[in-house]
Amino acid sequence: MSALIDSNLPNLKLISKGKVRDIYATSSPDHLLFVATDRISAYDVILKNAIPDKGKLLTKISLFWFQKLADIIPNHFVTDKIDEMPTEVHQYRDQLEGRAMLVKKAEVVPLEAIVRGYLTGSGWSEYKKSSTVHKIPLPEGLVESQKLPEPLFTPSTKAEQGAHDENISPQQAEKLIGEELYERISQVSLKLYTTAAEYALSRGVILADTKFEFGLISSPDGSKQLILIDEVLTPDSSRYWPLAGYTQGKSQPSFDKQYLRDWLVSAGFMKGLDSGPEGKEGQGWTIDEDIVRGTRDRYSEAVELLTGSEA
Repeated sequence: MSALIDSNLPNLKLISKGKVRDIYATSSPDHLLFVATDRISAYDVILKNAIPDKGKLLTKISLFWFQKLADIIPNHFVTDKIDEMPTEVHQYRDQLEGRAMLVKKAEVVPLEAIVRGYLTGSGWSEYKKSSTVHKIPLPEGLVESQKLPEPLFTPSTKAEQGAHDENISPQQAEKLIGEELYERISQVSLKLYTTAAEYALSRGVILADTKFEFGLISSPDGSKQLILIDEVLTPDSSRYWPLAGYTQGKSQPSFDKQYLRDWLVSAGFMKGLDSGPEGKEGQGWTIDEDIVRGTRDRYSEAVELLTGSEA
């Protein structure tokens, strides 16, 4: 099964190339073309080989959540139908079918809006040292993977590709984007997480934490409207666990990239690229084929469980 590592749309202008998405300008001044490739990254490094159909799976689950959460906040999605996109896009149908979205062009808010419902990942690492998460005090005696008393909004900086996002306190985030915008984003992020987590639980899946991104577009009255952008609640931007077998006090099996991260660490790859010849200077690593298959299976299972349709 082949994977799309790089999109090739020579008659379109490539605006940016991210860890997963290639973004192109279109003949419409108000819209962009988002293409989800099959690239995969871990520890902020893009791996050399890819996960077949990953981009299609990410697109499918994002479209599902954009529709399900649209009554909470508008989003940037316009269409995923190639025939409804600008005519210059149509010639690339074979590459784009199932992995492309036409979206509204927006001013990106420079903040990663992370919501944590369970104590895991970097939050657990910080808690063990100081009983805080993003410098927010938490009760003593919590254990790994425990459900938090209330979901926490824990912002981080939005780093350039190749750099690491930095966890920051709510006070730092307010200074970065302004108190009013911070308050709006924190409230809507918590609402999005709570709604999605309740639904996921009904499908036998725990949404442990997730990351949202937001943008601003001009309203008819000239004011700025906040919208949800990028991907939403995918296994790339979220930590999903199976409800069956969940036990607090230890790490959990997951439907996200943790399976790949665990393999990388066992193979000698360390965060910071400080171990192994392939990991140095951002060159990436090659993923073993069985890990490629296992990662794809986990993404597929998450999509099937959450959307109710076969991936």
